[in-house]
Amino acid sequence: MTSPVVAGALTRAAYFVSDSTGVTAETLGSALLANFPGIRFIKHTIPFVVTDAEARSVVAAIEADHAADLDPLLFVTVKQAAVRGVLAASKAVLIDLLAGHLTELEQALGTTASEQLGNYHGLGDTDRYFARMRAVEYAIEHDDGQSSRALDQADVVIIAPSRCGKTPTTMYLALQHGLRVANYPLTDDDFPTEGLPRSVAKYAGRCFGLTTTPLRLSQVRHERRPSSRYSSLEQCTIELRRAEDLYRRNRVPFLNSATKSVEEMSAVIMQTMKLRA
Repeated sequence: MTSPVVAGALTRAAYFVSDSTGVTAETLGSALLANFPGIRFIKHTIPFVVTDAEARSVVAAIEADHAADLDPLLFVTVKQAAVRGVLAASKAVLIDLLAGHLTELEQALGTTASEQLGNYHGLGDTDRYFARMRAVEYAIEHDDGQSSRALDQADVVIIAPSRCGKTPTTMYLALQHGLRVANYPLTDDDFPTEGLPRSVAKYAGRCFGLTTTPLRLSQVRHERRPSSRYSSLEQCTIELRRAEDLYRRNRVPFLNSATKSVEEMSAVIMQTMKLRA
């Protein structure tokens, strides 16, 4: 995955290299880089680097970026010392995301860590893994109000006007935390009304609302339906005002998603609704 360059910004190359899927390296590395908003990072995620030859291929790419004055950073989650050694010889600043932590754990647990590849991305607890998969299936079935079946099994029901972030938040909670999440779009048909829409009213205690700013909503909707009433600033303002009034009348907790990531929104929802993964 490579991100575009923004003209005029200080630009660095950032590599996330792993002997497994690369999810851990990219997630942790990106979280660290987010603390430096004044720098634009050209990001490369390279998974399944398990041989010296594959590591040398990564080094060649790093050398090219170094020659282009992109001063590469290299975030790694690689357990084999030989492969790490090849990567460490590159002209990048190496940030080993496993180093230190594994040593501390070995000391605390009184045993040596396994060098088997990809342990941290294996199935692990199979019961928890399959619970997450079932949660994803539930989220797909109940996305955008498609089904009202088994809503009594939902851990949370996210309600919001279209394009406020319901679906990505739903899927994150399901895949990352194994929670059964349904989401319901608030449309013109749901207003005017004092109470929640009929299909979710019975589960008011499990409802959580999302809102955003009218300008942000208009921009997002414009990408989908440009120059339409749906994406107009006036329509977005009306829908958001009605939604927030509905939340307040029915004591539904809600969150403005305009400046928050999916991870942040999910954390707030779990804390507010007292949910545990």
